[in-house]
Amino acid sequence: MTTSADQLREEVRAKYAEAARAVTEGSQGSCGSGSCCGGEAPASADFGEALYDAEQRGELPDSAALASLGCGNPTAVADLREGETVLDLGSGGGIDVILSAKRVGPSGLAFGLDMTEEMLALARRNAEDAGVPNAIFLRGVIEDVPLPADSVDVVISNCVVNLSTDKPAVFAELARVLRPGGRLGISDVVAEDRLSPEERAERGSYAGCIAGALARGEYETLLAGAGFEDVSVEFTHEVADGIHGAIVKARRPETATRVEPAALTAAPGCC
Repeated sequence: MTTSADQLREEVRAKYAEAARAVTEGSQGSCGSGSCCGGEAPASADFGEALYDAEQRGELPDSAALASLGCGNPTAVADLREGETVLDLGSGGGIDVILSAKRVGPSGLAFGLDMTEEMLALARRNAEDAGVPNAIFLRGVIEDVPLPADSVDVVISNCVVNLSTDKPAVFAELARVLRPGGRLGISDVVAEDRLSPEERAERGSYAGCIAGALARGEYETLLAGAGFEDVSVEFTHEVADGIHGAIVKARRPETATRVEPAALTAAPGCC
């Protein structure tokens, strides 16, 4: 039986709500001490708080580090600057928003977007504990960002784009909210081009960040189709056979034509 997009989204929401409750209640649950994403990967795979150095972890409340469920460290590759406005897609417990808020300083802003109430509550508490008033958390989905056009300098994300059931809509939204010259610094799970969607699904579930992973070529094609330039997808570590943690970078041109999601195409079944 085919699982609908709504069912997949609810599966993801429920899993990450459980992770937030596990941290809040002081238990480990299914994801509490590591990563929902990492739960189906080999034990040697890099996920969660281990991807942040000791200095970064020292800037965070313990509950923010424990709630880190990502496959990378986007703040390490986004080259954040004083006074910039940053948007973190799928901000979870707030680790990347808090670090971003510290990097951009009091003259900048760091927005976190998440669809899970439990994660938003945890993130707001963590930001308050960390003393970062320029961290702002919004409820919503990454396919429909509740921010105006041309309002963000940098978009980051940590192992979340693969969870979307409508990736063309995500990339169109990134092109919409980024200012001309704005940039992406995304950590995500990405498949080798040799793997079909069916083969990716054999290696892990959608909520486990595996089945929904784009192939490298699909990622590049969709970002270019959304109007981005200087697109790069760099594998960093393998999390399953043919599936990798990756750093994705791209830039919105200074002069850009907006592309509607329906105009983006990729391999059948990929998104």
